[in-house]
Amino acid sequence: MKRVYSVAEARNHLAALVHEAEAGRPVRITRRGKPVAVLVSDDEYDRLARQRSGFWKALGAFRSTVAPDALVDAATAFEDVRDRGPGRDVAP
Repeated sequence: MKRVYSVAEARNHLAALVHEAEAGRPVRITRRGKPVAVLVSDDEYDRLARQRSGFWKALGAFRSTVAPDALVDAATAFEDVRDRGPGRDVAP
């Protein structure tokens, strides 16, 4: 994030900062050198605030679109990949 302004600077340049955010460039606002807020576009805020469905709901949706026989059995998927050899000699 390139644009960093103090609260006082942000107050004096609010219109310009809003244009920056609308253009897709977030603006960080600081108070006494510490970050306290970020100004983003309304579209970006909506994207960030959107309710997420959660893992189990997403997994259920995925499973409903994929045929069960198309899924690979995890126990046998990598049977031929692992080297079952004794390994290598390691110096003590």
